Amino acid sequence: MIWIAVIAVLAAAGVIIYDRLRLRRTMDTMDKMLDDAIRGAFQPAHFDESRLSAVEAKLKHYLDASGTSAARLAEDRARVQGLIADISHQTKTPIANLLLYAGLLADRDLPEDCRGCVGQLTAQAEKLQFLIESMVKAGRLETGVIAVQPRPADVGALTEAAVQAAQPEAARRGVQLTSLPAEASAYFDPKWTQEALGNLIDNAIKYTPAGGSVTVSVTPYELFCRIDVADTGPGIPEDEQARIFERFYRSPAVRDEQGVGLGLYLAREIAAANGGYIKVTSRLGKGSTFSLFLPKTQ
Repeated sequence: MIWIAVIAVLAAAGVIIYDRLRLRRTMDTMDKMLDDAIRGAFQPAHFDESRLSAVEAKLKHYLDASGTSAARLAEDRARVQGLIADISHQTKTPIANLLLYAGLLADRDLPEDCRGCVGQLTAQAEKLQFLIESMVKAGRLETGVIAVQPRPADVGALTEAAVQAAQPEAARRGVQLTSLPAEASAYFDPKWTQEALGNLIDNAIKYTPAGGSVTVSVTPYELFCRIDVADTGPGIPEDEQARIFERFYRSPAVRDEQGVGLGLYLAREIAAANGGYIKVTSRLGKGSTFSLFLPKTQ
């Protein structure tokens, strides 16, 4: 009986060892399959009815489908790039001519009703120009035609330049625009980030009533530098705060204001390309604060 028990234990141990070895060989084979797939050199090697052969066949089908999808994505991206270039080229001259002739008409001695029509013509042409330019910028960012190139830069100089550029519009609307002194640096693309910050400031000015204020301030942290654009506008409903960064989204409460719904979308895309992000805090009747976070290091 003892010998039978010993033989049974040895047999069980042998089965366990065999299963372990077979599992290890299978795992080693699958590990090699994945390494080959990463290098782009995978080819099925087991042509039988085993589970390993089935896994190889599925992996082969997946890689083929992924390669096809990647090729199609590259083709679609190339088409979008071509379309963007065509739109930019074909619309630039007609829009410039519309603005030119509208300006010439505005300089003439026209009846009051005609002068109003010329004003509307100019406003709509400018809106079309802004829309095309914004779509081209967004498309170029998304397709990689234009790459954001972050580098160490002065945040104070960034906020000062963006505020100075927005001062004429703030004065025209009767909004007090203030930039608090800042001594901080971060890692960002100065040109594109100024556009993103400018969009946030322009948006704040646009929706702040005359007599209100917009304040730009900087708060440095260990990993990020935060730029706040705080306004005294009407605020944003909570259920809309997650949607305002969507492409072409505009709140029903501000449909009468000029805009196409691309400014905040572009700002978010630029922030992400810099390795940062944008947050918004707002209360109805209490104004809004848009916070642009820029990384301190690469």
